[in-house]
Amino acid sequence: MTYNFDPEFVDALAQVPDLSIENVGVARATLTAMAAHINSDIDLSGVDIGEHMIAGPTDAPLRVRLYTPKQRAAAVPGLLCIHSGGFVIGSLDTEHASLVALCEVLGVVIASVDYRLAPEHPYPAGLEDCYSALTWFSKSAESLGVDNNRIGVYGLSAGGGLSAALALLTRDRSGPKLCFQYLGVPELDDRLQTTSMRNFIDTPLWSRVHAELSWKYYLGDKTQPGAADVPIYAAPARATDLRGLPPTYIVAAEFDPLRDENIIYALNLLEAGVPTELHVFAGTFHGSQMFANAEVSKRQLQEAIVVLQRGLRIV
Repeated sequence: MTYNFDPEFVDALAQVPDLSIENVGVARATLTAMAAHINSDIDLSGVDIGEHMIAGPTDAPLRVRLYTPKQRAAAVPGLLCIHSGGFVIGSLDTEHASLVALCEVLGVVIASVDYRLAPEHPYPAGLEDCYSALTWFSKSAESLGVDNNRIGVYGLSAGGGLSAALALLTRDRSGPKLCFQYLGVPELDDRLQTTSMRNFIDTPLWSRVHAELSWKYYLGDKTQPGAADVPIYAAPARATDLRGLPPTYIVAAEFDPLRDENIIYALNLLEAGVPTELHVFAGTFHGSQMFANAEVSKRQLQEAIVVLQRGLRIV
C-alpha cells in the first residue's frame, strides 16, 4: 500500500529499525541497543535520578526509576510513566532520554515503572505492577515532594494502553486519583477490526502483524484476542462506562494501525463527559517522533509539553 508520509520522513524510512516481535529475544536486544545509543549522551545536569525497589503485587520487588528536577518548588506535580514496547519489549531505558528532558522542562517528579513483560508474564501482570507503582507514588508523595492532588499518567503505544487501563482500574478500585492521562498512540483494542487496523499491514515500526502478535502474547494462553471475555482492563476500548476518568489527551498518527481505535476512544470519552483532546498528526506513522528534526515531530513535542503543563496544572 502507498502512504502519503510527510516529505521529511521519506528519506528517513530506510533508517526505521526492524522491531518485529516474532522473535521476542531478538527484538528486546535490538531495542536495548537502540536505547543505549540514544542514552549515551544525555545532559543530566538538571535532573537527579534514583531507583527504588518497592513492594509489587507478588513477592518479587518492583523497580521504579525516579526523576527529580534539581530546581523545583516545595511540592510539584508527579507523572507516572509507563514505557512502550507492545507489552513484550522495552525497559526503563526505552524512554529514559525523553523523561530526563520532560522532568527538566516541566519541573515535575517522574516515576517510571519497570513492569513485567509478556509473554512470560501475560495480563494482568504488567497492569498490576503499574497499579502498585501508582499506589506507592501516591502514598510516598509527601516524602518525594509531590503534590498528591496533581499526579498524572503518561504512556506511549502499549504504555498508552496500560495508562488507559490503569485509569480505569484505579477508578474502579477507588485507588489513587489521577488528575490527567496522556495517551500517546495507545494500544487499546484486541479486536483489530477498525479500518486502519485492517488496511495498514505494512506500515513502519507497527503494523497489523505486530498487533496480532502483541495481543496474543499479552493475553496469554487462557484468553484469545477478539473473544467475548477479554477484560476492559486488558483492552480499554471494550469499556462501556468511561465516566469519572481524568481529563485526557490522545495523540494519534495518520498512518498507524492504531489510529482509528485512538479516535474512537477519544469520542467515547467525550460522550462520557470526560474532558478530552485528540490530535491526529498528518503524514506521521507509529513512532515517527524518533525523527526529532522533522517539523511535525517538533510540533508534537511542543504540544505534548503544553498539554502536560495544563493537565498537571503547572500553568
